[in-house]
Amino acid sequence: MNATHPTLAARFARNTHVLRSAEPLADEQIRHVAPSVFADGKHASRSERYTYIPTIEVLRGLRREGFEPYMAAQSRSKLEDRRDYTKHMLRLRHAGQVQATQARARDTANEIILINSHDGGSCYQMLAGMFRFVCCNGLVVGEVVDDIRIPHKGDVRGEVIEGAFRVLEEFDAVDEHAQAMKALPLEHGEEIAFATAALALRFGERALEDGGHAPAPVTAEQLIEAHRPEDIRHDLWTTFQRVQENVIQGGQPGRAPSGRHLRTQPVRSIDRGVSLNRALWMLAEEMRKLKS
Repeated sequence: MNATHPTLAARFARNTHVLRSAEPLADEQIRHVAPSVFADGKHASRSERYTYIPTIEVLRGLRREGFEPYMAAQSRSKLEDRRDYTKHMLRLRHAGQVQATQARARDTANEIILINSHDGGSCYQMLAGMFRFVCCNGLVVGEVVDDIRIPHKGDVRGEVIEGAFRVLEEFDAVDEHAQAMKALPLEHGEEIAFATAALALRFGERALEDGGHAPAPVTAEQLIEAHRPEDIRHDLWTTFQRVQENVIQGGQPGRAPSGRHLRTQPVRSIDRGVSLNRALWMLAEEMRKLKS
């Protein structure tokens, strides 16, 4: 597929735009959805101690080292003067990882997640992630790989590139954890228990006016529903994938506390998406430990 024809180009909920492609994204594609990647300076609210390093320069450095972006996203701001400086995210793959994925005909690709902003909303963050081709869904690895956080002080470009390779070196451990989940069968009750915990992570306790708590708008049974034949398996990994997709992407029919019919919404923000994705991975890890 040509890079000028992305597999997904859409508004991601109400305050984030996202673009993902089967081929590396070109600068003009990224600029369309994440203009803050190309910001020409820091926001006026930042002090002199705040080091501005343009994300595009970091990206160019990473490209020279074999990394390419396959997804770009940016949070939107109601304040017009911040719109070109807000938090943005790139998901990148290294050429060696791409070749290994193709050679082994894997259904997932390892990705490095870069998060940054130019208005003080975020330091540079490097996270480990995985992309699942069958559902076009991006995961965030839990505590298998340590996050790399780099403050806006000094020359951070070298630190970011070094951090990307540090994350890259840890993907063997990520693959081992994923394989262990795939080898672990779950009974229906265990799948429901996993989905029930995921409901709490996604919706929490929603207070009612009378002081009580409303149930989640959907059920645990709905979260373990499969959308394709490849997902009709009952191991921990596949259950985790089904629940993660339904939680993050939404679209399930449900009811509001008032009884009104609704469909669940996709997760709305970069921060919430990362934290919820990570929490779901850690939930799967804890179940793996208990079952093992």
